[in-house]
Amino acid sequence: MIRTATPADLDAMVRLHAEARATYYSGHLPEEEYAGEAGRSRGGWARAIDRADATVLCAEQDGTLTGIAAYAPRDGAMHLSQLHVSPAHWRKGVGTALHDACVAAWRRDGVAEARLEVFVHNLRAQAFYAARGWTPDPDRSRTGSHLMLILLP
Repeated sequence: MIRTATPADLDAMVRLHAEARATYYSGHLPEEEYAGEAGRSRGGWARAIDRADATVLCAEQDGTLTGIAAYAPRDGAMHLSQLHVSPAHWRKGVGTALHDACVAAWRRDGVAEARLEVFVHNLRAQAFYAARGWTPDPDRSRTGSHLMLILLP
């Protein structure tokens, strides 16, 4: 089930976010750069839930949070800032369901383009997005350690 996140979801969201980050940053960044940021992550997720112009979605199965996604307008385009799935639920359709819910909302709202950043070493995520029509952003292909992708919903 995909639903809108609430403040009651914050603890589970922070745990899932930390778990997901560890899978794609491990071996590429020093652990201190991505681990132990629960306070900052919690604050960021809380602000996203409270923002009037942002949407935060949760994927839930049998009462367990299995995925999260967040998007908001930025610089004239919709920006998918987060899409994470618990590694225990990879390849079970959770990411696809979250992605499809985001794209359906963008189409319903008349969004002309969406953008996202994906860690350059996260080949799993890059393949996921490419399979769903995301392409390199022609205006900005990279920002630091992240590739820029664009989708025309």
